[in-house]
Amino acid sequence: MNKPENAGAVRRAFFASLTGTALEWYDFAIYSAAAALVFGDLFFPSEDPTTGTLLAFSTYAVGYVSRPLGGFVFGRLGDRIGRKKVLITTLVLIGAATLLIGLLPTYGSIGVTAPIVLVLLRFAQGIGVGGEWGGAVLLSSEFGDPRRRGFYASAAQIGPPAGNLLANGVLAALGALLSEDEFLSWGWRVAFLLSGVLVAFGLWIRTKIEETPVFKAMEAEHNRPAAPIKEVLTTHPRLLAAAILSRVAPDVLYALFTVFVLTYATGELGMSKGSALAAVLIGSSLQILLIPLAGALSDRVNRRLVYGVSAALAGVWPFVFFPMASGGNWALLALGVVVALVLHSFMYGPQAAFIAEQFDPRLRSTGSSLAYTLAGVIGGAVAPLLFTALLDAYHSWVPLALYIAIAAAVTLTGLLMGRDAPAEEAAPTVADTSVGPKSAVTTG
Repeated sequence: MNKPENAGAVRRAFFASLTGTALEWYDFAIYSAAAALVFGDLFFPSEDPTTGTLLAFSTYAVGYVSRPLGGFVFGRLGDRIGRKKVLITTLVLIGAATLLIGLLPTYGSIGVTAPIVLVLLRFAQGIGVGGEWGGAVLLSSEFGDPRRRGFYASAAQIGPPAGNLLANGVLAALGALLSEDEFLSWGWRVAFLLSGVLVAFGLWIRTKIEETPVFKAMEAEHNRPAAPIKEVLTTHPRLLAAAILSRVAPDVLYALFTVFVLTYATGELGMSKGSALAAVLIGSSLQILLIPLAGALSDRVNRRLVYGVSAALAGVWPFVFFPMASGGNWALLALGVVVALVLHSFMYGPQAAFIAEQFDPRLRSTGSSLAYTLAGVIGGAVAPLLFTALLDAYHSWVPLALYIAIAAAVTLTGLLMGRDAPAEEAAPTVADTSVGPKSAVTTG
């Protein structure tokens, strides 16, 4: 149990993990929404709207494909030089890339150079996000009681819906205040340029925190891994595979109900962009509360059970959602999105702790980052592309629902392959690092 004098450090770490991740995901989500709504016209003009959308979503995928590079580089550094330094670097990287996207001329101004630079900046965004997640999870969870790791680790998990909420809220406000022409001309850029202010705020918060007790103990004992990537691959191959597979369903479900649903609602159901965004905003708002609740629940009930039941229900839900929303009724669409994001919350809340617990403390930054980023390539990266291609090829929602069901089966397989947290884990505290480095490392 954390000592009273360490409670302030725990709160600061939780807040720094949450806010920093939320700001980075604001940047990532702004791009995702813009890819669905405007980038097809501005950077990938085509006579065929589907082609333009596919090309825009391909740049969305680049942000996922580049994540493993961020995971390899920054995950390793998290175990070598510390969690805090990595988190500051990743925040600067993704913020700078987002700011530059907001300043980037379109295809109409500079031709093919525009989409090329856009892809490169999206690549940089992905590297930043890939390096962010593992460190953010450990920042909050390594200050907290391991018996409440589900709750503390969920701080980083709140970031994506919080960032998504902020991003879509900004876009919705701009869409309401501006005409269609104004939004396409310059309004979308405002959302990207706001990133500069948000990143400055995030940096101010992260520079105030200390390094985690677990990493301090690793330094004190000279127990940092020399080749953490090699060590993870040779000593934890099954658990790495389990962590990767466990992430597939949450990624695919989230891509459907926060990204592709915007295209589906506007293109197939004839709804306005604002109404489609509003449905996502409602669901994302609830997630901010439900994700830590789900993490806390997983501390009391078996973590894999909470995760697995939610994954199974997520595999079934699209077969209910698409017929329910097919009439174009906004209330039913919003209800469907909300239920999907509730199910996502109860996978996503326990996810960070589950993945971290697959690896020994001295390899947790590397292992968690590799699992998170490699899963993104087979999960979230290709999902919007496949949703768009399947709908265009079959003109039916059934292949989309089957895709989600397969993703859920993959995640359930990963959960069965994984392990629960060691029952004997004791909580590290700041004070522990000065006397028992080894115990703090082995039980963090």
